[in-house]
Amino acid sequence: MMVLKNFTVPLFVPGNRPERFEKAAASGADAIIIDLEDAVAADAKQAAGAALRADFTDLPVLVRINGEGTPWHEDDLAAVSRLPVAAVIVPKAELGGGLAALAADSAVPIIALVETARGLSEARQIAALPGVSRLAFGSVDFCADLGCAHTREALLAARSELVLASRLAGLVAPLDGVTTSIDDGEQIEADARYALELGFGGKLAIHPRQIEAIRAGFRPQASEIEWAKKVLASGDGAAAVDGAMVDEPVRIRARAILARAAG
Repeated sequence: MMVLKNFTVPLFVPGNRPERFEKAAASGADAIIIDLEDAVAADAKQAAGAALRADFTDLPVLVRINGEGTPWHEDDLAAVSRLPVAAVIVPKAELGGGLAALAADSAVPIIALVETARGLSEARQIAALPGVSRLAFGSVDFCADLGCAHTREALLAARSELVLASRLAGLVAPLDGVTTSIDDGEQIEADARYALELGFGGKLAIHPRQIEAIRAGFRPQASEIEWAKKVLASGDGAAAVDGAMVDEPVRIRARAILARAAG
């Protein structure tokens, strides 16, 4: 199985709008998600599957397929199998159906999109499945399933569990769910920084106008970079930097900050 490249800002593009594929690839995102599921109406599903392609960019191309039990699931899997896609995104990931078999048999990595209460309760087992390379949070659908608000407070426990499940399974840090606002750059950036602080490694984007704000949220601030450099200049063992104790766990965080700044 191919190794899934790490990325921070994957952008959704409707699968039935192939004229947008190249525009999406030129948007500044670092991966493209061709969406065959929620973004495509039922009467356009067949056309979306027929229009599926991955030759329009050198970026990783991911495909969100329709879920198990839908009329389009098997056709989507067949279409994806014929293309050099970077990963398949499985919506409403749960253990009750064929996810384990799909993950074991798939020739490409699986990103498990956790969108339900059951999926969250099984997140650690899902993350440990062979073939699952990353978790992602379908926060809007999750709220619909639970009947809760799409707020930081309501979703804190769910987000924390996905970060922990990913770490326990040795996966790259998960992708946070979308910010539904398209034009509020301050809100989008703040949501991205909040996700980073919780331990997420990226955030799903639904519009090109969100991309730079998400990038800004995951980018270290100048004060963080300055702090990290001071920490690493403090030597080995215990030391004091700006009146705070520094030891190896703190230096690990400092190295991570500088790595993000360089990347």
